[in-house]
Amino acid sequence: MIYRNALSAVIRCLTDECIDTASKQTWQRLGQDGISSSHHSSPQAMLALDCLVHARLHRELLPRLWQVLVARYSTHKARKVGAIGCLVPLLNSPAPKLFRYKAVTAWAIPPQKGRDGKRSTDMLVLPPEFYDMNAWDPEGRSEQTRRRWRAGIRKELEAMEGKALVEVTAILRDEGLLIDEAT
Repeated sequence: MIYRNALSAVIRCLTDECIDTASKQTWQRLGQDGISSSHHSSPQAMLALDCLVHARLHRELLPRLWQVLVARYSTHKARKVGAIGCLVPLLNSPAPKLFRYKAVTAWAIPPQKGRDGKRSTDMLVLPPEFYDMNAWDPEGRSEQTRRRWRAGIRKELEAMEGKALVEVTAILRDEGLLIDEAT
């Protein structure tokens, strides 16, 4: 089994933090996201590889890069919230702490289009009013200032995410776990 790219590996290994032990139908096993269909293994082997990749990335990535991936892609609520909290003090922004916290949270948990805050799954979904920047700065600074702060925070988070994915790609290549490396 080989991953298509770094992002699919990250999504799989961070999604598998919440292990689903329910039996899968044949059609569910055929379309495993991020895994090349020519390299399918048993569900147990796929889970084992995802867990090994998770452990390797956690060990080898710089903590800030690991935290940005967990904040963005993890399905484990407590780890996602913990990662958001770890990222806030790392940001180089003149914005107050509350603003930084809300901006990181909004980046890590984007609004769900067409949803009213209720989902049948156990995903983190924030109410629409959370995304109102007017509530992020109790001192009521100008909208231009708040937009500049938010853009700077997003840019820094996206740069960290990009760097993390480059490093994940290198790790997966070293292990021969990317499709282009397996042929």
